[in-house]
Amino acid sequence: MYLRAAIITSAAAIILSAQDQSAVQPKPQSSETPAVKPEPSDQFVVPTGTRVPLSMINSVSTKTATEGERIYLETVFPILANGKVVIPPGSYVAGTVTQVKRPGRVHGRGMLYIRFDSLTLPNGVTRDFRARMGSLDGTAPETLDKSEGTIKSEGNKAGDVKTVGEAAGAGATVGGLSGAAAGHAGLGAGIGAAAGATAGLIGVMMSRGPEAVLAKGTTMEMVLDRTLHFTPTEIDFAGNMQRVPTSGGGPQPSRKAQSSYPRPFPEI
Repeated sequence: MYLRAAIITSAAAIILSAQDQSAVQPKPQSSETPAVKPEPSDQFVVPTGTRVPLSMINSVSTKTATEGERIYLETVFPILANGKVVIPPGSYVAGTVTQVKRPGRVHGRGMLYIRFDSLTLPNGVTRDFRARMGSLDGTAPETLDKSEGTIKSEGNKAGDVKTVGEAAGAGATVGGLSGAAAGHAGLGAGIGAAAGATAGLIGVMMSRGPEAVLAKGTTMEMVLDRTLHFTPTEIDFAGNMQRVPTSGGGPQPSRKAQSSYPRPFPEI
């Protein structure tokens, strides 16, 4: 009887001791690292490749432009990052004419090479970069070669043909009147037409084609070639009245639609 009680007591003590050891024994750490909640970023990022709509403040033409000449533009649409406007409308963009090619007298189009250099926000914060043009106003007579970043003037073959035709017609009229007075109206008209056509052709060959022009108010897109970072204080415009874009005027009408006769003598 006593032996049985001792065995039960010993067994109970062993069980209690095992429970105490398991209670104080540290739990094995999990092999999985708990996820760390990222801290909120203090940067507002405008990524590479962002398209920024711009409008010309001044005008530039292959007739007067020189390499190194500055051009000035302004943004016309807000650019956002993390739900906040970082480049508001009315921000300034400066660019440079890197190469100029005037249109030829017989063939060849006028060409402008433009590079964008810097951005200035309304509060004075500035970023330097080297950006390219991504698109050009669809109503402009000029075209953009995206592979080269070249602005090309419109061709004028139709205008040249019109000039020769108008000159020939005018010559025929004058020759016909002179021939009629002399009794040879048909002969006079033929001679006059030939003379007029020759004069028109000489005028075409001695005159340049349409110049490439970026007029005030012409819109385009600038494509960023690098990421722009801004801090919250750099995009705080509370103390700076955001500008409303003021450029206007738009691209000039197509020179093809304008009368080309009489065409002036050679431009220098």
